Amino acid sequence: MSTTRSLHICLLASALLMAMPFAHAATTSTPALAAKVNLRTLTNSQQYDRFIVTYRKGSTESTSGAAVAQNIRAAVSRAGFGMATRSSTGAAVPGMTVSYMRKLAMGAQLVRTSRKLNASEAATLMGQIAADPAVAHVEADVMMHLVRDISSNTVVAPSDLFTGAPNDTYYSYQWHFNNATGGADVANAWPVADGAGIIVAVIDTGITAHPDIDESLADAGYDFITDAAISGRTTNGRVAGGWDTGDWTTADECASGSPAKNSSWHGTHVSGTIAELTNNSTGMAGIAHSAKVLPVRALGHCGGYTSDIADAIEWASGGTVSGVPDNTNPAQVINMSLGGSGTCSASDVTGTAIADAIARGTTVVVAAGNSDVDASTFTPASCPGVITVASNGITGKRAFYSNYGNDVTLSAPGGGVYANDASSGTQVQDGFVWSAINSGTTTPVNATYGGMAGTSQAAPHVTGTVAMILGAEKAAGMPLSTPAEIKDILVNSARAFPVTEDQPIGAGILDAAAAVNLAINGGSGGGVDPSAITLTEGTVLSDQSGSAGTSQLYALTVPAGATRLSLRSFGGTGNVTMYVKAGTVPAADGSDADITSARPGNTETAVIATPTATTYYIRIVGVSNYAGLRLLGTYSL
Repeated sequence: MSTTRSLHICLLASALLMAMPFAHAATTSTPALAAKVNLRTLTNSQQYDRFIVTYRKGSTESTSGAAVAQNIRAAVSRAGFGMATRSSTGAAVPGMTVSYMRKLAMGAQLVRTSRKLNASEAATLMGQIAADPAVAHVEADVMMHLVRDISSNTVVAPSDLFTGAPNDTYYSYQWHFNNATGGADVANAWPVADGAGIIVAVIDTGITAHPDIDESLADAGYDFITDAAISGRTTNGRVAGGWDTGDWTTADECASGSPAKNSSWHGTHVSGTIAELTNNSTGMAGIAHSAKVLPVRALGHCGGYTSDIADAIEWASGGTVSGVPDNTNPAQVINMSLGGSGTCSASDVTGTAIADAIARGTTVVVAAGNSDVDASTFTPASCPGVITVASNGITGKRAFYSNYGNDVTLSAPGGGVYANDASSGTQVQDGFVWSAINSGTTTPVNATYGGMAGTSQAAPHVTGTVAMILGAEKAAGMPLSTPAEIKDILVNSARAFPVTEDQPIGAGILDAAAAVNLAINGGSGGGVDPSAITLTEGTVLSDQSGSAGTSQLYALTVPAGATRLSLRSFGGTGNVTMYVKAGTVPAADGSDADITSARPGNTETAVIATPTATTYYIRIVGVSNYAGLRLLGTYSL
């Protein structure tokens, strides 16, 4: 292993494990009954012995653990699992028993069966549980995982790295902060915002001691893992503190045939990207480097249960969890670089917990997943209300591992693995995302720095940007944007993809500087977005040029009483598309534009007979390289 001066490269791609979906037979007799049962998270490769049951308000079971146990025992009996049987060898197999575990923060009840069930058996049992009219919803308590896959053994000595500004020793290695193609343009946001006064909860593996991370809230965090086998403690139960004690596994520990793995220190890496100390002549930089990270441990050996993660979401956002002291540092934004297979609905416990967090004003950012499939088949990536983040590499191309689809909000630098963001070849160190980590293979040893790649690394870029937005609003004395408003800001400020992506991965690439500026200067009641070139009514703006895939923003302020607004681009060479939106900046891909003009060539026109008294934004996107373009905005008074 390396020393404290070594930097490791490792790919944290997908622990959102691709499993064959459970092809279930009909286990419920009516559509109404089927709607109460979540079979979407069941897979033929897994077994289940924990179930989450939500009872209707006012029912005895909603408040009584003893009644819950009795209710589930009756369902076990109806399913035919309560009788003693004999195995194929003739050995006696006792009937299944049920133990009540606890009540979750959002009111659902958690139970455990005395043996594990395969997917078909679990579906049968859940169908019988749902048959009780008192039951509103039932799902298996499945394991979520951090985003991890390929690991590189490459070691890079500090002498091989180059230095840059700010004065953090290895800042220039962090292309993902300032690269204009695939990076997030973080450096240009720092003169405006640093996340001061904002708390970010990182629900992950916890955090390790590191001289380049502010650990002031580490003891105030909490370890929500209840199962001793997952937490690594000698007894079941939760404990105070958000510290990462390691998540290594031995062969066959998680399932038959599962490999041994070293500790990931995943939460430390994610936390460093969000808020690593900056301009301190040490290590690397963080995005919202004055924000406070509240570490919440919900992933340990083999992953973490849905029930623990749901409680962690509730607690981190300021909700009450039975048996856990109230969080005195509620987070304004939560990062979850974790997940598992299955579609998330509003009635699932994860969806309910996220809705509760959003209702408290907490923005929830999640990784899209790294299985190169549609994010709609993963949770929490598909949960309503979340900001789902895909991954692009240094060239702006979708990372080969990144999930995609309509559930993705935007992309952010998550790292490439191979030269030019190819899907195979020889690993190159330049494309990874760099942050704090630990050198220990099991328990923590020495603080160091490492490279990882995955949507796990893309999500914290967005989370850090959200913290900067909220911090800038707070410093300006503005009301803090709601989670829905934050999502709009990120979408509307995203940078157009520099290449034609092979799959949809959201509105564009995260642009931290544009997002912060839009939040504090753009929109109704604010000034003109500072990234826009101002047009003067009736005056031609000449000699505009750009390359394919890039965009430039323009603005024309229209007074009250104006009529027949005309916005035109013309002349020069090449091919452009025009997007127009009143009051706010149109998205990089024009998905929310009021008017789109996409004729061949450079002649584009938008005419509005009765314009609103506001600033009209015009986004010009290069379909191909263009030069000599002219723009003109006119209106009548």
